[in-house]
Amino acid sequence: MFFDEAKIYVKGGDGGDGCVAFRREKYVPFGGPSGGSGGPGGNVYLVVDRNLNTLVHFKKRVHFKAQRGGRGSGKNQQGKKGQDLLIPVPPGTMVYDAESGELLADLTEEGQRVLVAKGGRGGRGNAAFASPTNQAPRLAEHGEPGQERWLRLELKLIADVGVIGMPNAGKSTLLSVVSAARPKIADYPFTTLQPNLGVVTVDDYHTFVMADVPGLIEGASEGVGLGHQFLRHVERTRLLIHLLDGASADPLADYEAINRELALFSERLARRPQIVVLNKMDLPDAQAWWPLVRETMEEQNIPVYAISAVSREGVRELMQRTYTLLQTLPPPEPAPAEMAVFRPAEEDEDVFTVEREEDGWRVRGVRVERIAAMTPFTLPEAAARFQRQLRAMGVEAALEEAGVRPGDLVRIGEMELEWRY
Repeated sequence: MFFDEAKIYVKGGDGGDGCVAFRREKYVPFGGPSGGSGGPGGNVYLVVDRNLNTLVHFKKRVHFKAQRGGRGSGKNQQGKKGQDLLIPVPPGTMVYDAESGELLADLTEEGQRVLVAKGGRGGRGNAAFASPTNQAPRLAEHGEPGQERWLRLELKLIADVGVIGMPNAGKSTLLSVVSAARPKIADYPFTTLQPNLGVVTVDDYHTFVMADVPGLIEGASEGVGLGHQFLRHVERTRLLIHLLDGASADPLADYEAINRELALFSERLARRPQIVVLNKMDLPDAQAWWPLVRETMEEQNIPVYAISAVSREGVRELMQRTYTLLQTLPPPEPAPAEMAVFRPAEEDEDVFTVEREEDGWRVRGVRVERIAAMTPFTLPEAAARFQRQLRAMGVEAALEEAGVRPGDLVRIGEMELEWRY
């Protein structure tokens, strides 16, 4: 089975916790606070690895988490930074946010990487809170939680030439003849159940990559048959070889039907240059159709060839013309720059909302949730600082205006707090 879609969970490493410590050394009577800050968590990156050609390695492993940052310690020692996590993906991987459907990156080049989950920053130790008015703070922070999200990965194979056509037109046979690829070949429809790639060598030193997909039938763009699942794999190609079955009842009708499905699937794909090839010229039916097929294509100024993939008649000339035509076509369009790296949606961190829930209240907001997650409530000074921050942000006033009462449950992120005046 060909794995060209996957859904994975990624999480950046949590930041390390800050430390509460005081310097106690001989001859240093006023050493003061010396608790170091925690180290930042590791980031999660997707990295292109050309040795991969499917997403099958995500079948058994779905969850990926980067290393958390190290805890701070005494003597103002900062925690170690968490190690970044690099997840290899094949060239041609499209990265989408699973929840919003937003395209985050289009990874095509070897070594290209995209940041998909950022590690949290380390919590500050008590040395960072020292001031002239608070010279011995017993206060530190937890590390910030790393970003987490579900991603949907979609693979589009990268090939120069795509071979399309009806089932049993001979696409896999042609690929096996002109390259080292060994796709499954049989004399019944839908033999090919997955895309196949092969490297074609022309005149001993010119090469290009060719792909064939499962046969298309009428209604493929709406999900009929098998080929519709793999049409996206020929979207990146620069040239299409439209293979016609010479043994078909009407090869020209097949040609029109396939082109309609391409247009319904993608107008851009429908405009892709084509070479029309009538296959199975070793059969009398194909020989009878050839004059009409040639005349029809020449009237439309479309390159047309007649071959027999089985006997290899005309195959060499077809590959030479294919390579020559490729040289006249523009290179593949690069991915837009704005999709090369992940940029989180910009939002005002100070904005928050207060919502009534069945058994309490819910406060949502980037900054207020981060403050709650980083506050160690077991430290009295930290809890008091948290109260001051809520008051300064206007959260207290918003809750009171909404109707909160003493004893009500207030949730901020993962924290559950009991409201008191």
